[in-house]
This record gives sequence, structure tokens and C-alpha cells, in this order.
Amino acid sequence: MENDLIDSLIRKLDASPDDRLRLLRRLLSEDACSRLGLISIPAGFKLSVVIPAYNEARWIREIVRRVQAVPIPKEIVIVDDCSTDGTGDILRELESDAVRVIHQQVNQGKGAALREGFRHCTGDIVIVQDADLEVNPAEYPRLLQPILDGRADVVYGSRFLGESHGVMLYRHYWANKLLTALTNLVTNLKLTDMETCYKVFRREVIQGLHLRSNRFGFEPEVTVKIARARKWRIYEVPITSSSRTYEEGKKIGWKDGVNAIYCLIRYRLFD
Repeated sequence: MENDLIDSLIRKLDASPDDRLRLLRRLLSEDACSRLGLISIPAGFKLSVVIPAYNEARWIREIVRRVQAVPIPKEIVIVDDCSTDGTGDILRELESDAVRVIHQQVNQGKGAALREGFRHCTGDIVIVQDADLEVNPAEYPRLLQPILDGRADVVYGSRFLGESHGVMLYRHYWANKLLTALTNLVTNLKLTDMETCYKVFRREVIQGLHLRSNRFGFEPEVTVKIARARKWRIYEVPITSSSRTYEEGKKIGWKDGVNAIYCLIRYRLFD
């Protein structure tokens, strides 16, 4: 009899995410559920995941699988930035009603791919997802929570606030710290990780920005323009990461760091 009651309760909770969340909040506390990213998804909600991809044939199937596995209603918008390693062919196989693929005819860079992807988003919230495996889509609930709770309009996932992360290259670590410090200086924000992949926006925020940068200048440009607007609330939440090497396909280099400094100054003073 007792086992039957337990089985019946499990079936009921399995059929009702809201009931599961209410039970967990009673068992674990509201604060613990918040830190774990246990959130209630509003009826009719849709997340737009934008993935810029350039020569990611080694990883693209797996990252799409991981994004699809996140139990949140979503659309996936992938922009193939004129890849030459077979990424485009793989994406043609993966394309479906839930996975929209846009093929750029000329390689332009991450910023240009994201601009194109943002144009096609129809979800309530938009998240940027790199096509490698450095960050984990399972952390989407934690990233979405400040916006869904009405506390934020923009969320950055910080690799430097998390409890654990893969070891970065020493020079990359200090380059990130320097660029974040310069960003804070010109924006009067207090970020810990400006260069993070995980940037999350209400759709009207990102589609309302006039972005220009074609390459990795997207990161400082979007940050400066959000800060300049002075009307959107920005949150940071901790994320985990596993840095990859250049042999594994990492593309950003020292020239992009120099360009990031140029973008910080340019977009702080001009549009």
C-alpha cells in the first residue's frame, strides 16, 4: 500500500512540473531552489538559442544535442559562417522545425553571425550559445531565472564566480581580467566576466540594439551599448566552464584583444 502511494505521488509529480517545483521549494527552501536553477516556466514561454558556428564539425552535433536536451520550450537558430570543414553539411542534416539553420555566403565573424541570428529570433528571451563544449546548456535555467523573476533584463554568466571551472591559459585569464576591468571603467558597471559566451537578453533588448562589430568585438560593443542605454537591469550569475585549446578549435587571438579595446573606446564615444 505504501509503495502504491509513493508510485502514485511520483506519477502525479512527473505530470506536473509546477507541483514538482512547489514540493522542492518546501523541501529545500526557496533560496536553495533559486541557486540550483529550479524555475517555473510561464505558459507560452519560448527561449531562442542563437549559435554562431564556424568550422565546428567536431562539436556541432553534440552541442545541438545538449541544447535540445534542456527541458525548456525553445527554438534553435544556428548561423553557419561559411564553414569549410563540413559543418554546413552536418547542419543540413540537423535542420528541422525546431532547428533553424542560416548559411552565410561569406565568412564575416561571430558578431555578424549573431546579428543575423538575432534577426530571426521569436522567443521571449534570447541566449548566445557558442558551438563548442566550453559551457554547459544545462545551466540555462539558472541564467534565465533573474529575467523570469522580473529582476533583470540582461544576464551575463560569469566563469569567475562559479565554484569550479576548467583551467584557462594564463595569458587568456589575464586578458579577460584586463578587458573586463577596462569595460567597467568605461561603463561604470562592476562585471567580473565581460567576455563570457553566455549573454542572455529579453528579446526586445537585443533586437533594439544597433550592432556593428563583425568579429569578437561583439562582446565589448553589446556591453557598452547596454550600459549606455541606462534603462536595463544587468545581472551576473555563476557558470562552470571547460576551456578548450587552439588545437581543439579555439579561434580568438591577441589581435581580437586589441580590437576589443578599440571597440570599448569607439562605442563608448560613438555609435
